[in-house]
Amino acid sequence: MVYRGGLENRFGLTPDGGSNPSLSASFRLRRRRKNEESLMNYTIAIWAGVVLAAFIIAWRGGYIAKLSAYIQATRDELKKCAWPTWEELKGSTLVVAISIALLGGLTVALDQIFRKVMETII
Repeated sequence: MVYRGGLENRFGLTPDGGSNPSLSASFRLRRRRKNEESLMNYTIAIWAGVVLAAFIIAWRGGYIAKLSAYIQATRDELKKCAWPTWEELKGSTLVVAISIALLGGLTVALDQIFRKVMETII
């Protein structure tokens, strides 16, 4: 019989039958978590430094300005494009879907024909 809040804790047991960690085990667990958190903080700081260094190198090399000019030129060219209307887009999509279906059907039919020919030959 398990007594709630009493005898089970004297023997290091919990009400569900498990054991309570000792004080030294809980201290080690807290210390390990603290070490893992500090290691994660160092890792984040290192990666932030790497990204910052890469950005500074790219900035001084003029790569950021080149990338900015490329993006601006791309935007300007896309403004010059003639974009299809919704009706044109639906019509083109329908033509592509029908073409794919026909090509697939033709492929299946030719495959069946070649299979029959090979069966008669062999």
